[in-house]
Amino acid sequence: MNLSTCRHNNKSGDGKILFPKLQSWNPMTKVATIAADVDGKRVLCRISEDDLKKKFNASGDALMKSVTENRVQIEDAARILIENKKYEEDGSVVILYKDL
Repeated sequence: MNLSTCRHNNKSGDGKILFPKLQSWNPMTKVATIAADVDGKRVLCRISEDDLKKKFNASGDALMKSVTENRVQIEDAARILIENKKYEEDGSVVILYKDL
């Protein structure tokens, strides 16, 4: 399994952010989700269909393909949001067009 890793100063753990190759598409909410493991805890990182289309010119069936092809850029945006503790109420992070 390929993992990306990043270290940051975090007194509650060892500071690792890992991105296992887990991703999904929710057709009801029209949101793609990638997973991050932060100090051993799962964080869902979400990006909307509209932002995928706007940033990566993705469409229809190619939305998840755009997530795979642009995974590094999406992970980098998620990492910054996590490091800056920009969590939603449910513990997830939402990646917006401006974050990419």
